[in-house]
Amino acid sequence: MKPSAVLKILLVEDDELFRLGLRMRLQQETGIEIVAEAEDGEQAVEFANRYLLDLVLLDIGLPGIGGIEACRQIKEKQPHLPILILTSHSEKTLIARLIEAGAQGYCFKGIPFESLLLALRSVASGASWWDRTATTEIRAAFGGNNTAASSAQENKSVENPLTKREQEILALVVAGKSNQEIAEFLHITPGTVRVHVHAILQKLEVRDRTQAAVLALQKGLVAKELLQN
Repeated sequence: MKPSAVLKILLVEDDELFRLGLRMRLQQETGIEIVAEAEDGEQAVEFANRYLLDLVLLDIGLPGIGGIEACRQIKEKQPHLPILILTSHSEKTLIARLIEAGAQGYCFKGIPFESLLLALRSVASGASWWDRTATTEIRAAFGGNNTAASSAQENKSVENPLTKREQEILALVVAGKSNQEIAEFLHITPGTVRVHVHAILQKLEVRDRTQAAVLALQKGLVAKELLQN
C-alpha cells in the first residue's frame, strides 16, 4: 500500500492511559493522523474495515479475540493494509505467530519515540520492522540447517561495517537531512555525500535511505552522541 501524504493510522490499545499518551505524541507529528482508536480485537477488525487507513498500530495484549487473531482477520479482508504490532515480549513462538498472521513487524512498548516514528513510516511504505532477535529467527526459519554459516553471518552482522565518516553521514540521514544539508553541515561537497551514501547502502545491503536509517536504529550502527547533534 502506498501511504497518503498524511499517514492515516488506526491505534489499537486497551490501556487507556498508554493509548492517550501515544495518541497525543503521534498527533503532534506533521503528516500523521489518528483516524480511529480501538480497545479490543473486535473493534480493531471493525474499524480497519470501516475506515480508509494507511496502517494499523496494534497491541497484541487485547481483550476479546486478542491482537494476533485481530491481525489475522484484518489481513484476510485487507491483505495490503500494513500492520505494526506493539508488544512487551520477544519470544520465538510469538514471532512465528506474528509472521503467520501477516504482521509487517513489531515494536516494543519502550521503544524510543523517534524509532517508533521511523518504524511506522517504514512499514507504511512497504518495508518491515523486526528487531535482531526476530531477524535471527526469520533467517533460521528460511535459511536451512546450516547453523555454522548462520552463526558466522550473525556475528558479522553485529560488527559495524561503516567508517567514522559514514557513521556521521548516516546519523544525519536518520535525522532526515538532505544531501545538500549534510554537505553544508560537514563542510564537504554534495557529490562527496552521494558517494558516501552509496557506500553506506552497499555495505548495509539496503536499497534506500529509509531502510538504512531503520537498520541504523535497530542495530545501533550510529553512536547516540551523533544522533543528538
